[in-house]
Amino acid sequence: MSLHISKKNRTKSIFDKQIYLNFAKYILSCQDSDGGIRWEPDSKLDPWDHIEAAMGLDVLGFEKESKKAYEWLKLHQENDGSWFSSYHSQEKNLLKETNFSSYIAVGMWHHYLNFSDINFLENFWPVLDLAIEFTLSAQTEHGDFFWAKEKNSWLDDSLKTGCSSIYMSLFFYKKIAKELNLQDRVSEYQIKNLRECLLSNPNRFDRNWESKSRYSMDWYYPILTGVLNKPESIEILRRKWDKFVVEGLGCKCVEEEPWVTAAESSELAIALSRLGLKKEAEEVLQNTFNLIDEDGLLWTGYVFKDKKFWPIEKPSWTMGAAILAGNSINKFSPSHNFFNF
Repeated sequence: MSLHISKKNRTKSIFDKQIYLNFAKYILSCQDSDGGIRWEPDSKLDPWDHIEAAMGLDVLGFEKESKKAYEWLKLHQENDGSWFSSYHSQEKNLLKETNFSSYIAVGMWHHYLNFSDINFLENFWPVLDLAIEFTLSAQTEHGDFFWAKEKNSWLDDSLKTGCSSIYMSLFFYKKIAKELNLQDRVSEYQIKNLRECLLSNPNRFDRNWESKSRYSMDWYYPILTGVLNKPESIEILRRKWDKFVVEGLGCKCVEEEPWVTAAESSELAIALSRLGLKKEAEEVLQNTFNLIDEDGLLWTGYVFKDKKFWPIEKPSWTMGAAILAGNSINKFSPSHNFFNF
């Protein structure tokens, strides 16, 4: 299936709130009655993207529906605090990814900033605390976290993007504990050890597979999640900008592939907003909107060499990421500066 970017699609403005409302309504169409948010209606679900989509609902004021997403997490949490990495999939899955489990902290604090519901934090604190306990059990003496557990065994490798996500999750977990006046289980040493590993010990990542430094998420995620300070972030952005950003189209997923993706572009826009690079953030997100179809939804990505959208899917979490990016620029909700921590 070949679809070309049309001039009509280029007119969709990142400042038009109706576009984001359309994204949110699509996310709702992907939500089951039990609160689970699938990639697309009747497709698979993974906990990280489920939370990302729920965060998009927060921004547009869908409080009840967002809260149901956490009810789903509560219902499906394993006894050790984890979740499986995918549900409703044709293939049986026994993986439990550490950054998937900890990401509930990010979603919960984001929900709280939007709706100021202290009862929400109190009700889901036991779920969060158990999830963080699972993630912390994966930290090595070097500071990094094993990426996943399978059949009660840790898989011996670590992901730079995943560990960056965990770093942010631990930060928000501690904020929630402080807000509730509760003791948290994360020491400053554990956070410091993780950050130092991310900054100074690259050999701890991708130990047993091909390096993922080719992926744009390894480039901007330490910026997005607060691992890097502003001067370090600016330098990293400058160094690899031309490797990942395609003028007029957005951010590539993989350095050597002629493929820009909407979620990565949206997250890059958030990272740019976090640094106060407003013009650059607006440009990247506006270029991302070139991927909007006639139904007002974003495709996963665009293979510009072949002038084809690929894969032929419109994931709920892509809409969630775009809503978060739009909020960082347009200040739609109280969480517009969520990533400026």
